[in-house]
Amino acid sequence: MAFFEMVRTALRTVLQQPVTILYPAQAAKKTPISRGHVVHDGSKCISCSICVKKCPSQAIILNKEAKTWQIDRFRCVVCNSCVDTCPTKCLSMDTQYTAPAAAKGIETFTITYVKPPKPEKKDEQKP
Repeated sequence: MAFFEMVRTALRTVLQQPVTILYPAQAAKKTPISRGHVVHDGSKCISCSICVKKCPSQAIILNKEAKTWQIDRFRCVVCNSCVDTCPTKCLSMDTQYTAPAAAKGIETFTITYVKPPKPEKKDEQKP
């Protein structure tokens, strides 16, 4: 009887369409919660290095002196930890997947954040 079950399973798989998509011939399904790659906005980054500490794969490098933020796309596991912990929300997760080989794996972003000036305190004079 096991032989007939095996033949039935084999015929069913041959006659049905494949369960998986034929990527890259067919585009992958994307939803609003799909994780593609990390996007960095240098104008909001305050160089706090929380993302560096929270990255489990150590894919992020922050150089405060040179004001650069680097991510190694080959090491990044797209876990979203850096995006969740960023206090200024300068990191976001894009739903579009980009191949890491296009940029040799390491992408460098320049931090252009300018600290806003502190408001001047008015001295209250007592008469």
